[in-house]
Amino acid sequence: MKRSLFTMEHARQLTSDTYELVLSGDTSAITAPGQFVNIELPGRFLRRPISVCNWTEEGALMLLVKVVGDGTRQLVRCVPGTELDVLSGLGNGFDLTQAGQRPILLGGGIGIAPLYGLALRMLDAGCTPTVGLGFRSQADAFYLQEFAALGCRLLVATEDGSLGTRGFVTDIARNVPECDYVFCCGPTAMLKAIHALPQFISGQFSFEARMGCGFGACVGCSVPTVHGTKRVCKDGPILFKEEIVW
Repeated sequence: MKRSLFTMEHARQLTSDTYELVLSGDTSAITAPGQFVNIELPGRFLRRPISVCNWTEEGALMLLVKVVGDGTRQLVRCVPGTELDVLSGLGNGFDLTQAGQRPILLGGGIGIAPLYGLALRMLDAGCTPTVGLGFRSQADAFYLQEFAALGCRLLVATEDGSLGTRGFVTDIARNVPECDYVFCCGPTAMLKAIHALPQFISGQFSFEARMGCGFGACVGCSVPTVHGTKRVCKDGPILFKEEIVW
């Protein structure tokens, strides 16, 4: 974990409630896709934990943020040049070495954020994953062009059928039975449904939880596992399929 100041470079609106933020600062503590940062906002008691979408060694930090309350609304409205106090390098991140030959990345809504950086690094390692993204409707979809530009096999599902497959990311997964290892991030109900699919011999699940500190001190984001209680912020947010208890 590292505490440092980051500068807002730009904010780009992607949908009615989703934004891409690019910040600059010291990214040296970020070591794996799936980690998150915890951002302090003026006047707010608790920091806001945000998944890392992508980062560079040169100091660029990309975040995808969904506005769900006053704090995230304040964050996306920061003007270029705003300095933000950021804790970086939090969480354990995805382990790319476990991917095998036929991995699939499944994301729902804002849960697709860490999958972009994951896909980039898998491609750099010589592995081309299938990517399945789920949204409520076409109006809520984002980052499709960005994923397509990577050269990944891209599949999309929407609940109302306005784009791609009508249904959920689980329906995407069922249509590609050859994919036997999953990396996923999204709402708990989505993760639980993916976990129940028999085609995946194993996988890595990125959990969301309300956090107080973000680095394991308050124990407020604890979840049960077969190995006992784990903290989403410190021991996660990535948990392996075999250890998850619903």
